[in-house]
Amino acid sequence: MTIRFAMWSGPRNISTAMMRSWDNRPDTVVVDEPFYAYFLAYSGRDDPGRDDILAVGETDWRAVVDAMTGPVPGEPAVFYQKQMPHHLTPELELDWVDGLYNALLIREPHEVVASYVKSRSDVVREDIGLVQQVELFDRIRGGGAEVPVIDARDFLHDPEAHLRWLCDWLGIDFTERMLRWPEGPRDTDGAWAPHWYAAVEASSGFAPYRGREVHLDGPALQIAEESVADYEYLWAHRLQL
Repeated sequence: MTIRFAMWSGPRNISTAMMRSWDNRPDTVVVDEPFYAYFLAYSGRDDPGRDDILAVGETDWRAVVDAMTGPVPGEPAVFYQKQMPHHLTPELELDWVDGLYNALLIREPHEVVASYVKSRSDVVREDIGLVQQVELFDRIRGGGAEVPVIDARDFLHDPEAHLRWLCDWLGIDFTERMLRWPEGPRDTDGAWAPHWYAAVEASSGFAPYRGREVHLDGPALQIAEESVADYEYLWAHRLQL
């Protein structure tokens, strides 16, 4: 029986490095942001690589859900889904997530926004995913399931301890292959990789945590400030090892 594990992370986090970690397990298949093409078609956003993403991606959310919940080719032990909560639109029903193991990967919103606006200046609160993560957290917990919340800062201070905990939670063995991986691109990377994944492609493991000085003003500062309550709500439930 394949374990379906969705890691829900906002943008400008360590989500792609996390996907690399799981992709390096010999018993795991990963998928990279499966709702991205649907989200672009729904929203009309002109993200980098939009045409390429729409050309190869699935734009029917129901078909994506079927792929996330249906048979997995090769029947791997783990089907790891790198999911982005801001891709969840109002029309996208969420019943299907109840059949998965779900975890949330969060990051302090001032740091997220400071990184985000380097590429997109027209950020709104929903773009950084914390609003949707709170909705997911409350929904899944309300159904009686556990939802581990992992803060990126905590994780980078001790990746092995967090990965071991997640493996125990899923009922699988930890392997040190999750801590190091070969440099370069992957066939499993999304069509947007040329625009966003240069740093990850140059990596061979999780980089140590580095504190950053953040200077925001205007609308960017307002969005970060509006997101603090959502972050603090989830942070209070974070995994502490």
